[in-house]
Amino acid sequence: MAYYVYLLAGRKDGPLYLGVTNDLVRRVFEHRSKAIHSFTARYHITKLVWFEIYDDPVSAITREKEIKKWRRLWKVALIVKDNPNWNDLYDSTTR
Repeated sequence: MAYYVYLLAGRKDGPLYLGVTNDLVRRVFEHRSKAIHSFTARYHITKLVWFEIYDDPVSAITREKEIKKWRRLWKVALIVKDNPNWNDLYDSTTR
């Protein structure tokens, strides 16, 4: 089973959301549809801009906790390295 650490954004200069899940498509859909009243719903954070895949939950959770401690600038650099235009990667994960 795969586990994902992911970053969502509403826009480049807006807030970011970092999460971990074992079903990236389902979880991002929940954020997009605002199914749960949360931080992402309140700030319209719906665009999947970065993710990493892990084989086990401990590695994914450890990575999420590591990134949560990072400054925003470092998180932005992580996004830009793989996704310089901040494209929404959700469609590529549903294929």
